[in-house]
Amino acid sequence: MDFLTLLEESFSTEQPGRGDIVTGVILSIDNLGMLVDIGTKRDGVVPRSDLEKLGEDVTFQLGDEVPVMIVRSEDEDGNMIVSIAQAKQNEDWLNAEQMLTSEEIVDGFVADANRGGLIVPYGNLRGFIPASHVIDLPRGLNEEERRAHLMSMIGQKISVKVIEVNRRRRRLVLSQREAQREIRDASKDALLEELAEGEVRRGRVSGLRDFGAFVDLGGADGLIHISELAWHRVKHPRELLNVGDEIDVFVLRLDQEGRRIGLSLKRLQPNPWSQVDELYHVGQVVEGVVSRVTQFGAFVSLDPGIEALLHASQIADPTPENPAEILREGDTISARIISIESHRQRLGLSIRDVENNLPTLEAREDEALDAPQDEIDAGQSEAYTVQSEELEPVVEEEPVAE
Repeated sequence: MDFLTLLEESFSTEQPGRGDIVTGVILSIDNLGMLVDIGTKRDGVVPRSDLEKLGEDVTFQLGDEVPVMIVRSEDEDGNMIVSIAQAKQNEDWLNAEQMLTSEEIVDGFVADANRGGLIVPYGNLRGFIPASHVIDLPRGLNEEERRAHLMSMIGQKISVKVIEVNRRRRRLVLSQREAQREIRDASKDALLEELAEGEVRRGRVSGLRDFGAFVDLGGADGLIHISELAWHRVKHPRELLNVGDEIDVFVLRLDQEGRRIGLSLKRLQPNPWSQVDELYHVGQVVEGVVSRVTQFGAFVSLDPGIEALLHASQIADPTPENPAEILREGDTISARIISIESHRQRLGLSIRDVENNLPTLEAREDEALDAPQDEIDAGQSEAYTVQSEELEPVVEEEPVAE
């Protein structure tokens, strides 16, 4: 083959350009960097600074094949400059985009933290988790406390989900909260298949709300509605439970379609209504404590943990328009039993013909006005504190990926 033919072939071969990624074979490694054969008339030069970006754990051997990105076709010395780090980053961006599409969950280690969130490496990229997507971050923390909490997570292994990939702006945003939600959803599906109504399970109280308590049954939560906590009236679940308590619960109801698990605590306790016929009879005068006052009457707590109804018409004659003008929650009263329907869990009371030395409305108002000012201030302060915590904003920092 003559020189002219070789020259024409060299021009006909398409040359890689800036930004292209090709596979090279390592020809030499020294203190200045690496020389790779990329299948063109010129070898590519990988600067030492580029290799250092890969970390000390990455090693190479002569003859290894490596992906490289063309950074400069020719520098001032006529060398083609290529980068292994950028080629790997490009591969990581592609993988991240795939992860975003597939919604797959991956594990990573927290490498750093700032006031806005956590840094979790993803290949050769730095993924950012905004504080609002970090689970178990306490509410109401000031900036320093939030930063300290986030810093304490450095080194932890966590599960994350890719929620944003923007290669042009070099943004890779991850979410621990989204990953946790999907993991728990999957656990809940498995748990719903496994559970059976009527069985008793051991769980841990994971949260308390005004309407009930959540119990973790092993990766998924079930709810004990406040009416299922006890046979007697419960104002708030904290009266009986604390977060972290280990308890046995009765599986009351399973809603496969709504993916809800209804639990009960009181079904594991003796039903006090089963003893009512033995303990009480119509005409008996009993002593109880007013547990709630409504427009139609009041509920009265009686042993052994039942609530009887004192209808407004049985409070006084004539019937008071507002029972709260006569009765207050916490009043101890004597009442006569006028009806018992234990099978319907109903017991009726009357105090019309029973003597009770209840304070008048005026006396109650005077008592309220005489309450110590520090008690009033304490109540106002507590309310203000709760409101402030609920309104505490979560500071997020602009996510970055390098």
